[in-house]
Amino acid sequence: MAPRALHAVLVSVLLATGAGCTDDAPTEPSTSTGGAPTEVDGSAAAPGSTPPGSGDIDLTGTVVAQLDEPIALVARPGDDLLWVAERAGTVRRLERSAAGDLVPEGDPVLDITDRTSTESERGLLGIAFSTDGSVLYVSHTDAGGDSRVASYDVVDDTVDAGSRLELLEVEQPFPNHNGGHVVVTDDDALYLGLGDGGAADDPENRAQDPDTLLGKLVRVNTTGEGDHEIVASGLRNPWRYSFEPDGSVWIADVGQNAVEEINRIAADDLPGANFGWSGYEGDEPYLSGDGRRPDDPVMPVFTYRHDDGNCSVTGGFVVRRPDLGLDGAYVFADYCVGTVEAIWVDADGELAGHRDLAVAVDGPVSFGTGAGGEVYVLSAAGAVVRIDPA
Repeated sequence: MAPRALHAVLVSVLLATGAGCTDDAPTEPSTSTGGAPTEVDGSAAAPGSTPPGSGDIDLTGTVVAQLDEPIALVARPGDDLLWVAERAGTVRRLERSAAGDLVPEGDPVLDITDRTSTESERGLLGIAFSTDGSVLYVSHTDAGGDSRVASYDVVDDTVDAGSRLELLEVEQPFPNHNGGHVVVTDDDALYLGLGDGGAADDPENRAQDPDTLLGKLVRVNTTGEGDHEIVASGLRNPWRYSFEPDGSVWIADVGQNAVEEINRIAADDLPGANFGWSGYEGDEPYLSGDGRRPDDPVMPVFTYRHDDGNCSVTGGFVVRRPDLGLDGAYVFADYCVGTVEAIWVDADGELAGHRDLAVAVDGPVSFGTGAGGEVYVLSAAGAVVRIDPA
Protein backbone atom coordinates (compact mmCIF):
# COMPACT_ATOMS: atom_id res chain seq x y z
CA MET A 1 0.00 0.00 0.00
CA ALA A 2 1.36 3.44 -0.92
CA PRO A 3 2.23 5.91 1.85
CA ARG A 4 -0.64 8.19 0.81
CA ALA A 5 -3.08 5.31 1.15
CA LEU A 6 -1.60 4.39 4.52
CA HIS A 7 -2.12 7.98 5.61
CA ALA A 8 -5.75 7.85 4.58
CA VAL A 9 -6.25 4.62 6.52
CA LEU A 10 -4.74 6.09 9.67
CA VAL A 11 -6.86 9.23 9.41
CA SER A 12 -10.01 7.14 9.20
CA VAL A 13 -8.85 4.99 12.11
CA LEU A 14 -8.16 8.01 14.30
CA LEU A 15 -11.54 9.51 13.62
CA ALA A 16 -13.51 6.29 13.86
CA THR A 17 -11.94 4.66 16.90
CA GLY A 18 -11.29 7.55 19.23
CA ALA A 19 -7.53 8.00 19.06
CA GLY A 20 -8.50 11.63 18.77
CA CYS A 21 -12.19 12.41 18.63
CA THR A 22 -14.74 9.61 18.46
CA ASP A 23 -18.11 8.89 16.93
CA ASP A 24 -19.27 7.37 20.21
CA ALA A 25 -21.17 9.96 22.19
CA PRO A 26 -19.93 10.40 25.76
CA THR A 27 -22.34 9.54 28.52
CA GLU A 28 -21.56 12.81 30.30
CA PRO A 29 -20.37 15.39 27.79
CA SER A 30 -18.19 18.33 28.72
CA THR A 31 -20.07 21.62 28.90
CA SER A 32 -17.10 23.99 28.64
CA THR A 33 -16.99 26.12 25.51
CA GLY A 34 -13.24 26.64 25.79
CA GLY A 35 -11.29 28.00 22.86
CA ALA A 36 -8.55 27.31 20.34
CA PRO A 37 -4.89 27.56 21.37
CA THR A 38 -3.88 31.15 22.04
CA GLU A 39 -0.65 33.04 22.55
CA VAL A 40 0.43 33.48 26.16
CA ASP A 41 1.41 37.02 27.08
CA GLY A 42 4.43 35.96 29.09
CA SER A 43 3.10 37.36 32.37
CA ALA A 44 4.59 34.35 34.16
CA ALA A 45 8.07 35.55 33.27
CA ALA A 46 10.10 37.57 35.75
CA PRO A 47 9.48 41.36 35.69
CA GLY A 48 11.61 43.00 33.04
CA SER A 49 12.57 39.72 31.40
CA THR A 50 11.83 38.66 27.85
CA PRO A 51 8.87 36.24 27.71
CA PRO A 52 9.93 32.80 26.46
CA GLY A 53 9.44 32.37 22.75
CA SER A 54 8.79 36.06 22.13
CA GLY A 55 11.86 36.59 19.93
CA ASP A 56 12.19 35.96 16.22
CA ILE A 57 11.78 32.29 15.35
CA ASP A 58 11.98 31.47 11.65
CA LEU A 59 11.97 27.75 10.91
CA THR A 60 11.38 25.41 8.01
CA GLY A 61 10.67 21.72 7.61
CA THR A 62 13.14 19.79 5.46
CA VAL A 63 12.11 16.35 4.18
CA VAL A 64 15.22 14.21 4.68
CA ALA A 65 13.81 10.72 4.03
CA GLN A 66 10.74 8.82 2.86
CA LEU A 67 9.62 5.58 4.48
CA ASP A 68 6.53 3.42 4.81
CA GLU A 69 4.48 4.88 7.67
CA PRO A 70 7.31 5.71 10.09
CA ILE A 71 6.14 5.65 13.70
CA ALA A 72 9.24 6.17 15.89
CA LEU A 73 12.77 7.52 15.42
CA VAL A 74 15.80 7.22 17.71
CA ALA A 75 19.57 7.63 17.52
CA ARG A 76 21.62 4.74 18.84
CA PRO A 77 24.02 5.89 21.59
CA GLY A 78 27.53 6.24 20.21
CA ASP A 79 26.25 6.25 16.62
CA ASP A 80 25.07 9.21 14.57
CA LEU A 81 22.82 7.06 12.38
CA LEU A 82 19.06 7.19 12.84
CA TRP A 83 16.93 4.10 13.44
CA VAL A 84 13.29 4.34 12.39
CA ALA A 85 10.40 1.99 13.15
CA GLU A 86 7.71 1.46 10.52
CA ARG A 87 4.27 0.54 11.84
CA ALA A 88 4.01 -2.64 9.74
CA GLY A 89 6.84 -4.15 11.80
CA THR A 90 10.21 -3.19 10.34
CA VAL A 91 13.08 -1.20 11.84
CA ARG A 92 15.35 0.54 9.35
CA ARG A 93 18.66 2.32 9.73
CA LEU A 94 19.11 5.49 7.71
CA GLU A 95 22.40 6.09 5.90
CA ARG A 96 23.57 9.38 4.49
CA SER A 97 23.93 9.41 0.71
CA ALA A 98 26.62 11.25 -1.23
CA ALA A 99 24.07 14.00 -1.83
CA GLY A 100 23.50 14.32 1.91
CA ASP A 101 20.05 12.74 1.96
CA LEU A 102 19.08 10.09 4.48
CA VAL A 103 18.15 6.81 2.82
CA PRO A 104 17.18 3.48 4.38
CA GLU A 105 19.63 0.63 4.06
CA GLY A 106 18.55 -2.11 1.68
CA ASP A 107 17.23 -4.53 4.28
CA PRO A 108 15.58 -3.79 7.62
CA VAL A 109 17.78 -4.28 10.68
CA LEU A 110 14.77 -5.98 12.29
CA ASP A 111 11.61 -7.42 10.77
CA ILE A 112 8.73 -8.50 13.05
CA THR A 113 5.96 -8.20 10.47
CA ASP A 114 5.01 -11.81 11.20
CA ARG A 115 4.44 -10.91 14.86
CA THR A 116 2.08 -7.95 14.44
CA SER A 117 -0.65 -6.40 12.30
CA THR A 118 -1.70 -2.88 11.42
CA GLU A 119 -5.41 -3.34 12.10
CA SER A 120 -6.90 -0.19 13.62
CA GLU A 121 -4.16 1.48 15.73
CA ARG A 122 -2.05 -1.66 16.12
CA GLY A 123 1.44 -2.43 14.90
CA LEU A 124 5.03 -1.70 15.82
CA LEU A 125 4.57 1.37 18.02
CA GLY A 126 7.88 2.22 19.67
CA ILE A 127 11.62 1.56 19.83
CA ALA A 128 14.35 2.62 22.26
CA PHE A 129 17.97 1.78 23.01
CA SER A 130 19.68 0.99 26.29
CA THR A 131 22.08 3.74 27.33
CA ASP A 132 25.09 1.86 25.95
CA GLY A 133 23.34 0.95 22.69
CA SER A 134 23.73 -2.79 23.22
CA VAL A 135 20.00 -3.52 23.57
CA LEU A 136 17.10 -2.51 21.34
CA TYR A 137 13.68 -2.44 22.99
CA VAL A 138 10.59 -2.79 20.81
CA SER A 139 6.96 -2.16 21.69
CA HIS A 140 4.27 -3.66 19.48
CA THR A 141 0.90 -5.31 19.43
CA ASP A 142 0.96 -9.01 18.61
CA ALA A 143 -1.17 -10.85 16.05
CA GLY A 144 -3.99 -11.06 18.57
CA GLY A 145 -3.82 -7.36 19.41
CA ASP A 146 -2.20 -7.55 22.85
CA SER A 147 0.65 -5.20 23.79
CA ARG A 148 4.15 -6.63 24.06
CA VAL A 149 7.57 -5.26 24.93
CA ALA A 150 10.67 -7.27 24.01
CA SER A 151 14.42 -6.73 23.87
CA TYR A 152 17.03 -7.66 21.27
CA ASP A 153 20.80 -7.70 21.56
CA VAL A 154 22.66 -5.38 19.19
CA VAL A 155 26.21 -6.33 18.22
CA ASP A 156 28.09 -3.77 16.14
CA ASP A 157 25.34 -2.65 13.74
CA THR A 158 23.42 -5.94 13.74
CA VAL A 159 20.27 -6.80 15.66
CA ASP A 160 20.32 -10.43 16.79
CA ALA A 161 16.77 -11.54 15.97
CA GLY A 162 17.34 -14.80 17.85
CA SER A 163 18.08 -12.98 21.10
CA ARG A 164 14.49 -11.77 21.57
CA LEU A 165 13.53 -11.66 25.25
CA GLU A 166 9.89 -11.14 26.17
CA LEU A 167 9.63 -8.49 28.88
CA LEU A 168 5.93 -7.66 29.16
CA GLU A 169 2.55 -8.67 27.77
CA VAL A 170 -0.69 -6.78 28.42
CA GLU A 171 -4.07 -7.95 27.16
CA GLN A 172 -5.84 -5.33 25.06
CA PRO A 173 -9.67 -5.52 25.12
CA PHE A 174 -10.12 -3.25 22.07
CA PRO A 175 -7.96 -2.44 19.02
CA ASN A 176 -7.47 1.26 19.83
CA HIS A 177 -5.75 3.28 22.57
CA ASN A 178 -2.69 1.07 22.63
CA GLY A 179 -0.19 3.80 23.48
CA GLY A 180 3.05 1.88 23.01
CA HIS A 181 5.73 4.57 23.26
CA VAL A 182 8.92 3.40 25.00
CA VAL A 183 11.68 5.56 26.47
CA VAL A 184 14.98 4.76 28.19
CA THR A 185 16.14 7.33 30.75
CA ASP A 186 19.69 8.32 31.68
CA ASP A 187 19.72 5.73 34.49
CA ASP A 188 18.94 2.99 31.92
CA ALA A 189 15.35 2.53 33.10
CA LEU A 190 12.77 1.51 30.49
CA TYR A 191 9.33 3.12 30.48
CA LEU A 192 6.17 2.22 28.56
CA GLY A 193 3.02 4.28 28.07
CA LEU A 194 -0.25 2.38 27.69
CA GLY A 195 -3.71 3.64 26.77
CA ASP A 196 -6.89 2.77 28.63
CA GLY A 197 -7.69 -0.29 26.52
CA GLY A 198 -9.90 1.43 23.98
CA ALA A 199 -13.54 1.98 23.06
CA ALA A 200 -15.11 5.24 24.24
CA ASP A 201 -15.17 6.66 27.77
CA ASP A 202 -12.96 3.91 29.27
CA PRO A 203 -15.97 1.61 29.85
CA GLU A 204 -14.31 -0.47 32.60
CA ASN A 205 -12.52 2.50 34.22
CA ARG A 206 -9.18 0.83 33.57
CA ALA A 207 -7.18 4.06 33.72
CA GLN A 208 -8.09 4.37 37.42
CA ASP A 209 -7.75 0.65 38.21
CA PRO A 210 -4.50 -0.09 40.10
CA ASP A 211 -4.74 -3.77 39.15
CA THR A 212 -4.15 -3.21 35.43
CA LEU A 213 -1.34 -1.54 33.49
CA LEU A 214 -3.81 -0.02 31.03
CA GLY A 215 -4.04 3.76 31.20
CA LYS A 216 -0.67 3.94 32.95
CA LEU A 217 2.94 5.02 32.62
CA VAL A 218 4.91 1.89 33.53
CA ARG A 219 8.51 1.24 34.51
CA VAL A 220 9.30 -2.06 32.82
CA ASN A 221 11.38 -4.77 34.48
CA THR A 222 13.98 -5.51 31.80
CA THR A 223 15.10 -8.87 33.21
CA GLY A 224 12.06 -10.66 31.80
CA GLU A 225 11.11 -11.69 35.34
CA GLY A 226 9.39 -9.92 38.20
CA ASP A 227 6.80 -7.18 38.40
CA HIS A 228 6.52 -3.87 36.60
CA GLU A 229 5.97 -0.58 38.43
CA ILE A 230 3.05 1.78 37.79
CA VAL A 231 4.56 5.27 37.79
CA ALA A 232 1.47 7.29 36.84
CA SER A 233 -2.18 6.56 36.10
CA GLY A 234 -5.30 8.22 34.71
CA LEU A 235 -4.17 8.31 31.07
CA ARG A 236 -6.45 7.86 28.07
CA ASN A 237 -3.94 7.33 25.26
CA PRO A 238 -0.51 8.81 26.00
CA TRP A 239 0.68 9.60 22.50
CA ARG A 240 4.31 10.32 23.22
CA TYR A 241 6.02 11.34 26.43
CA SER A 242 9.56 12.38 27.30
CA PHE A 243 11.82 12.73 30.31
CA GLU A 244 13.97 15.71 31.25
CA PRO A 245 17.43 15.29 32.81
CA ASP A 246 15.98 16.32 36.19
CA GLY A 247 13.50 13.42 36.01
CA SER A 248 10.42 15.48 35.18
CA VAL A 249 8.08 14.01 32.57
CA TRP A 250 6.07 15.54 29.75
CA ILE A 251 3.05 13.51 28.59
CA ALA A 252 0.74 14.35 25.71
CA ASP A 253 -2.59 12.59 26.26
CA VAL A 254 -5.19 12.29 23.51
CA GLY A 255 -8.68 13.49 24.43
CA GLN A 256 -12.10 11.96 23.84
CA ASN A 257 -14.32 14.44 22.01
CA ALA A 258 -13.23 17.93 22.94
CA VAL A 259 -9.92 18.54 24.73
CA GLU A 260 -6.29 17.61 24.03
CA GLU A 261 -3.81 17.93 26.88
CA ILE A 262 -0.10 18.25 27.62
CA ASN A 263 1.04 17.37 31.12
CA ARG A 264 4.25 18.05 32.97
CA ILE A 265 5.03 16.35 36.28
CA ALA A 266 8.08 16.81 38.50
CA ALA A 267 10.22 13.83 39.45
CA ASP A 268 9.34 14.34 43.13
CA ASP A 269 5.69 13.60 42.30
CA LEU A 270 6.49 10.21 40.78
CA PRO A 271 5.43 7.52 41.28
CA GLY A 272 1.83 8.15 42.23
CA ALA A 273 0.70 10.92 39.87
CA ASN A 274 -2.85 10.59 38.53
CA PHE A 275 -3.84 12.57 35.44
CA GLY A 276 -7.55 12.17 36.00
CA TRP A 277 -8.98 10.32 32.99
CA SER A 278 -11.89 9.55 32.70
CA GLY A 279 -13.05 11.83 35.49
CA TYR A 280 -11.45 14.66 33.54
CA GLU A 281 -10.86 15.32 29.88
CA GLY A 282 -7.99 17.74 29.92
CA ASP A 283 -8.77 20.22 32.69
CA GLU A 284 -12.54 19.84 32.35
CA PRO A 285 -14.70 17.49 34.47
CA TYR A 286 -15.93 14.62 32.33
CA LEU A 287 -17.41 11.41 33.79
CA SER A 288 -18.35 10.95 37.44
CA GLY A 289 -19.06 8.01 39.72
CA ASP A 290 -17.48 4.57 39.93
CA GLY A 291 -14.20 5.94 41.27
CA ARG A 292 -13.48 7.86 38.09
CA ARG A 293 -12.37 11.13 39.71
CA PRO A 294 -9.21 10.97 41.84
CA ASP A 295 -8.97 13.27 44.85
CA ASP A 296 -5.92 15.18 43.64
CA PRO A 297 -5.51 14.87 39.87
CA VAL A 298 -2.60 16.45 38.05
CA MET A 299 -3.99 19.19 35.82
CA PRO A 300 -2.45 19.78 32.38
CA VAL A 301 0.05 22.55 31.81
CA PHE A 302 -1.57 23.19 28.42
CA THR A 303 -4.81 22.23 26.69
CA TYR A 304 -6.50 22.96 23.40
CA ARG A 305 -9.92 22.09 22.02
CA HIS A 306 -11.17 20.39 18.87
CA ASP A 307 -11.74 23.70 17.12
CA ASP A 308 -10.37 24.70 13.73
CA GLY A 309 -9.89 21.07 12.70
CA ASN A 310 -7.87 19.86 15.70
CA CYS A 311 -8.37 16.20 16.63
CA SER A 312 -5.44 14.43 18.32
CA VAL A 313 -2.27 15.62 20.05
CA THR A 314 1.16 14.24 19.12
CA GLY A 315 3.65 14.98 21.86
CA GLY A 316 7.32 15.75 21.43
CA PHE A 317 10.05 16.76 23.85
CA VAL A 318 11.96 19.74 25.23
CA VAL A 319 14.36 21.05 22.59
CA ARG A 320 17.93 22.06 23.45
CA ARG A 321 18.81 23.95 20.27
CA PRO A 322 19.48 27.70 20.72
CA ASP A 323 20.08 28.00 16.95
CA LEU A 324 16.42 27.15 16.39
CA GLY A 325 15.23 29.71 18.93
CA LEU A 326 13.66 26.82 20.83
CA ASP A 327 16.08 26.21 23.70
CA GLY A 328 13.89 24.96 26.56
CA ALA A 329 10.72 24.76 24.48
CA TYR A 330 8.46 21.71 24.39
CA VAL A 331 7.35 20.93 20.84
CA PHE A 332 4.16 19.16 19.78
CA ALA A 333 1.61 19.05 16.96
CA ASP A 334 -1.96 18.08 16.25
CA TYR A 335 -2.41 15.13 13.92
CA CYS A 336 -5.21 16.68 11.86
CA VAL A 337 -3.99 20.29 11.68
CA GLY A 338 -0.33 19.29 11.30
CA THR A 339 1.35 22.51 12.43
CA VAL A 340 4.27 22.20 14.85
CA GLU A 341 3.84 24.33 17.97
CA ALA A 342 5.89 25.07 21.08
CA ILE A 343 5.23 25.93 24.71
CA TRP A 344 7.54 27.14 27.46
CA VAL A 345 7.16 26.86 31.23
CA ASP A 346 8.69 28.98 33.98
CA ALA A 347 10.78 27.82 36.94
CA ASP A 348 7.61 26.78 38.76
CA GLY A 349 6.42 24.65 35.86
CA GLU A 350 3.65 27.08 34.91
CA LEU A 351 2.87 27.95 31.30
CA ALA A 352 4.94 30.96 30.24
CA GLY A 353 4.69 31.02 26.46
CA HIS A 354 3.08 29.39 23.43
CA ARG A 355 3.45 29.93 19.72
CA ASP A 356 2.77 28.37 16.36
CA LEU A 357 6.09 27.58 14.66
CA ALA A 358 4.57 27.66 11.15
CA VAL A 359 6.12 24.32 10.18
CA ALA A 360 3.52 22.07 8.55
CA VAL A 361 3.75 18.26 8.54
CA ASP A 362 1.19 15.98 6.90
CA GLY A 363 -0.25 13.84 9.70
CA PRO A 364 2.48 14.14 12.37
CA VAL A 365 2.59 10.90 14.38
CA SER A 366 5.84 11.24 16.30
CA PHE A 367 8.86 13.39 17.13
CA GLY A 368 12.43 12.19 17.38
CA THR A 369 15.87 13.59 18.03
CA GLY A 370 19.23 12.95 16.41
CA ALA A 371 22.59 12.51 18.07
CA GLY A 372 23.28 16.24 17.71
CA GLY A 373 19.91 17.31 19.09
CA GLU A 374 18.27 17.63 15.68
CA VAL A 375 14.48 17.75 15.80
CA TYR A 376 12.61 15.36 13.51
CA VAL A 377 8.89 14.96 12.89
CA LEU A 378 7.48 11.77 11.37
CA SER A 379 4.55 11.93 8.98
CA ALA A 380 1.96 9.20 8.56
CA ALA A 381 2.31 9.88 4.83
CA GLY A 382 5.92 8.66 5.01
CA ALA A 383 8.13 11.73 5.34
CA VAL A 384 10.87 12.21 7.91
CA VAL A 385 10.97 15.98 8.39
CA ARG A 386 13.85 17.81 10.08
CA ILE A 387 13.15 21.23 11.60
CA ASP A 388 15.85 23.67 10.45
CA PRO A 389 16.49 27.41 10.65
CA ALA A 390 14.85 29.04 7.64
